[in-house]
This record gives sequence, structure tokens and C-alpha cells, in this order.
Amino acid sequence: MHIDRDTDPIRLFQAWLTEAEGTEPNDPNAMTLATVGADGMPSARMVLLKGLDERGFSFYTNLGSRKAGELAAHPRAALCFHWKSLRRQVRVEGGVERVGDEEADAYFATRARISQLGAWASKQSQPLTGRFELEARVAKYTARFHLGAVPRPAHWSGYRVLPEVIEFWEDRPFRLHMRFRFRRTATGWTAEELYP
Repeated sequence: MHIDRDTDPIRLFQAWLTEAEGTEPNDPNAMTLATVGADGMPSARMVLLKGLDERGFSFYTNLGSRKAGELAAHPRAALCFHWKSLRRQVRVEGGVERVGDEEADAYFATRARISQLGAWASKQSQPLTGRFELEARVAKYTARFHLGAVPRPAHWSGYRVLPEVIEFWEDRPFRLHMRFRFRRTATGWTAEELYP
């Protein structure tokens, strides 16, 4: 897809992600999520993109996790996708909102049963005394939900990063890389090409 100042960055991202799905050996939807703690220290980790539309980029987590606590205090984040096989990178920056309960329920229903049980069992980001403690909690919730659907726990939901800035980078010979930065405005997107 040709990139210029009239390109829709969401459609461009979708096109690049589709290409990555055909070339990346693992998790083409993996992205670095960067948040900031109360002390101003940045924190980054890999998560999986689980939804994308005109509103933004969605992922899911335990609401007791470190990332959820940081997002509650500072609802802004940055994402970085790196597709080594394509020699491309996309950076996203923006505010963050919680997804609605219906959206979280719908996604949770698509997860493998053991992943659903794991969402109940995990006290994400809390100290663990040993592996047996986690396995015992999985067994507890396996017994509790032995028949029928596993409901989404109240402590598990999703977030959507609302893109204000999306930057595309593509490797080019002699380090003369392509970079385009798109900024959301009240009426759409503006774009500028950047020096590599």
C-alpha cells in the first residue's frame, strides 16, 4: 500500500498486520505496551492486540495487574509493533479507555477454556509462593466451573488505546528509511514524512 499524506493510518496498519500474519513465525499481533507508574518510571511489556477498529487498539488483562494499576492512575499509553520479517515498525500513542462489559464478555467467550480458567486463577502481578499454588487455584476453578460456560471474572477486562499519533517506519537501503507520522485531529488525520 502506497503511503502519502492522504493515507488512512488505520487502514494502513490493518494492511501491514495482514502482511505480518503471513510472514511472522509467532504472534504477529504482539505489541510492546508502555505505561507509567506513580513515580514516573516507565514500564513496558509484551501483550497481544485483540481488537482493532476506528476507535483504537484493544488488549485484555487482569484488572489487578501492574499495567491496569498504572493505566488507572495515568490513562495514557504507547504501543510498538515490530515485524522483523517485514523490516517494519509501527508506534502508537494515545489515551486509554476500558472496553465495555459486552465487548469484554464477547472476547472472553472466544478464549480457550483453560485460558478462561487461568483468568480466574491468576492473581496477576502478585507474589507467588510456588508453582503449586497456581496449579491449586486452577484446579479450584476447574472444579467450580466443571460444566457449562466459564463466565468472565469481574477482575478481568480490556483496554483500548485511542490513537492520537501513529508512526510507520519501514527499512530502506543505506538507512534511508521511510517514516510517516499521522496525528489525529478533530476532522481526521494529518500526516508528515520524517527524516529517518
